[in-house]
Amino acid sequence: MNLEPLTVGGHADNLSQVLDYVVWAAAAFGLDDAATYRLALAVDEIATNVVQHGYEDYHLSGDLTIWAETTERQLILCLEDTGRPFDPRQAPRPADLDRPLEERRDGGLGIFLALWGVDGFAYDSEGGRNRSTFMMESAPAMPDDE
Repeated sequence: MNLEPLTVGGHADNLSQVLDYVVWAAAAFGLDDAATYRLALAVDEIATNVVQHGYEDYHLSGDLTIWAETTERQLILCLEDTGRPFDPRQAPRPADLDRPLEERRDGGLGIFLALWGVDGFAYDSEGGRNRSTFMMESAPAMPDDE
């Protein structure tokens, strides 16, 4: 099943609409609260980076488009933009994760947590459009106790 897409201007004040869409799609698919939170965190992190680093840092304007597809076992969310291309999978992994918080450098953890929290992530950039794809698996059905 394909869910109706949402397109908003690529501005920070529109990110709440993107998150509302994520929560709506997750509920339509039947994700539990924990999985919905992880998915929302991931989409929010990537969408925020698109707005800040894909548009604002380069004085560009553009849109964010998000849509969802569902299969029997998977929710797939796609976030598209026309900002500067950046593959989040290429971001360096924070090197100091084993150090106490007060000794860590600021930044770099958001993308790591975003990609860690979803069941699958893909990125591609073609024809001036960047697409981040987030995949969440449904929880397996529990057998009836007899």
